[in-house]
Parts: sequence; C-alpha cells; structure tokens
Amino acid sequence: MADVKDSPKTSRDAVEMWFDPICPWAWMTSRWLMEVETLRDIEVTWSVMSLAVLNEHRHDLDAAYRARMDEAWGPVRVIIAAVEAHGDSVIKPLYDAMGTRIHLRKMNDFDEVIRESLEEVGLPVDLAKEAHHKKHDAALHRSHKRGISLVGTDVGTPIIAVDGVAFFGPVVTPAPKGEDAARLWDGCVLVASTPGFFELKRTRTLGPIFT
Repeated sequence: MADVKDSPKTSRDAVEMWFDPICPWAWMTSRWLMEVETLRDIEVTWSVMSLAVLNEHRHDLDAAYRARMDEAWGPVRVIIAAVEAHGDSVIKPLYDAMGTRIHLRKMNDFDEVIRESLEEVGLPVDLAKEAHHKKHDAALHRSHKRGISLVGTDVGTPIIAVDGVAFFGPVVTPAPKGEDAARLWDGCVLVASTPGFFELKRTRTLGPIFT
C-alpha cells in the first residue's frame, strides 16, 4: 500500500482575492489570477475591500481624488447588498460586469455602471439604490477589515491569501498569460511564504494595459 504522503493530491488550494471594482490594478491582478486558476491547483473565491474605506479618515487627499473616493462607495456597497440578499456566488459576476464597464468601456458614471451590471447578471435593479445608503457599510467594513488585517494598513487593493499567507498585489501589466502567469504565481507564493519577507518594489513606468 502506498504511503499516505505519496498519495496524489485530490483538493485544490483555497485562494481568496480582495478587490475594489474601481481599482485598475486589482482588475489586472484578477485577470491574471483567473489565468492561474486554469494552470495551477487553486480555487479562487472573491471578496470586497474598499478604497473608500481605506481612505475615509485621510485628510491629505487632493479634491479630485477625494471626490473619486466619495463615488467609490457605490459599487462596493451594491456588491455587499447583493451578497446579503443572494449569496456569495454573485460577487464574481458582478465584479466582471462592473470592471468591464469601468476599465474597458471607460464608463465614469458609477450609477450607470451599477444599473447595467445588475441587469447583465440578472439581479434586481432595485439594488442600485443601495449605492447611496449606509445600510450595508458595517458588512463592507468587516469584509475590508478581514483582508487588510492579513497584510497591514500600509497597502491597498488587491490582497491575495493562500496557504496561510497573504500579500498585496502583484501589481503587474499587462496580465501575464500561460506559463508566464503560472511562474509569477509560483514566485509570489514563494516569497510571501518566506518568514520575514516583506517587500519587493520598483517604480511603475507603465499604466494598466487592459488588452
């Protein structure tokens, strides 16, 4: 009889990614992670964090970015409201629908983004009104806190957790495909799981390349 330790692996590693649908870098990371899911034994679940929550107590933001953060509450509030009404399975379809409109179609009216996205995924359009109410903010804060508590407060979105370790990023453009995507995954998991490892960084010279 084969030793238990030599038995083939039958389960996939659980991976969780926290995102804000308005963040272009999270969008790039999510497209990469979807590719990795086809190449490595992982199963990804998706959770909401919020740039609005991350910045709500900051007083050093310029007026334009503060206005953007005020608008940023809408999409994440609606996703949280949809989850509470219809379950976690709605998160990824809503993210894909919202992200496509925000990042690929360059739609700036988040109310329109929300309405169209709800219609696309077959959810009640009445959920759009939750974008302007604080009813679900406690649940939003809990989801955000659960992610940020794994990595610390000096990071943003996205956050990825796997095998008991979590990290911010990766920040990459364009989203790698094929073996390039798989190798980046292997490297991220390797460095993140190294005791005492905290940071690799260099200045960004490119913006998000969506296509």
